[in-house]
Amino acid sequence: QPQGGYPGQQPQQGYAGQQTQAGYPGASAGIDPNIVLWFRSVDQDNSGHINSRELQQALQNGSWSPFSEEACKLMISMFDTDHSGTINMQEFGQLFLFVNQWTEVYRRYDRDNSGHIDENEMSAALQQMGYRLSPQFVSFLVSKFSPRSRKVTLDNFIVSNIQLRNLTEAFKSRDREMKGVITISYEEFISLAFTSLM
Repeated sequence: QPQGGYPGQQPQQGYAGQQTQAGYPGASAGIDPNIVLWFRSVDQDNSGHINSRELQQALQNGSWSPFSEEACKLMISMFDTDHSGTINMQEFGQLFLFVNQWTEVYRRYDRDNSGHIDENEMSAALQQMGYRLSPQFVSFLVSKFSPRSRKVTLDNFIVSNIQLRNLTEAFKSRDREMKGVITISYEEFISLAFTSLM
């Protein structure tokens, strides 16, 4: 019996299907007017798309703590349906929901509002999201993001969850029997890792 596991058959968190509509005309249908205003305020060239730097600015202008450019690039890659390196207003709305959901989970475990969660809190948060990971793996994960303090910021929490999600989806695509174990060649593994983390 494997030690860890991924969430089984749960709907993907934070987005409601693929949207391809771009630009301002009609793109705001069904989107909170505050999100529309927020998007337009950071889309300085009025292109109807924002890149990772503009997203970083948008999130800093919101109620969240600052996000690294790495986190912003990863978030854009999750919602960038045309692989342009940018997101449109619809995709921004979906990303906004995603960030809100993960922030809510994070804050639930950051009870002292320090802006950090420890290893045990990280484990509990991941468990709440459906991951069954060994204490050794959670310790490894925390050490990757914060080797000295062993504390995870919201930025690192979101980056780790995006990476976990991407790797899990890639793993699940090869685990057709849902056993939690796959057999792959070295090159398949390398391809899986590069595809999932970029």
